[in-house]
Amino acid sequence: MRLIFFVAAIAVTSAASRLAAEELGNAQRGLAYAQANCAGCHAILRDDTNSPNPDSPAFKAVADTPGMTRTALSVFFRSPHPTMPNLIIAPEDADDLIAYIMSLKGDAAPTPN
Repeated sequence: MRLIFFVAAIAVTSAASRLAAEELGNAQRGLAYAQANCAGCHAILRDDTNSPNPDSPAFKAVADTPGMTRTALSVFFRSPHPTMPNLIIAPEDADDLIAYIMSLKGDAAPTPN
């Protein structure tokens, strides 16, 4: 009986983890969004350090900014900024973009398609 509860608990935990990860965005879709919408100004790939627009930070630099979090990026994307074009990012795209940017933090990174 204990084994059944243990297996059920693992299954529920695993399913909840997958759902939480999906809710937090998809880094691969975020990369695709960045390639289509951000690469004109920002260096978007891990190894790119020089952005096309010198005033636009590289995504890797953004990710590695001390204290940078998903919440900070979420607030940033929902606030107007005079240095950025009037870009409105749909919430699901923002989640994906944030997941991609945060994946650049430190050493881990998704492989571009």
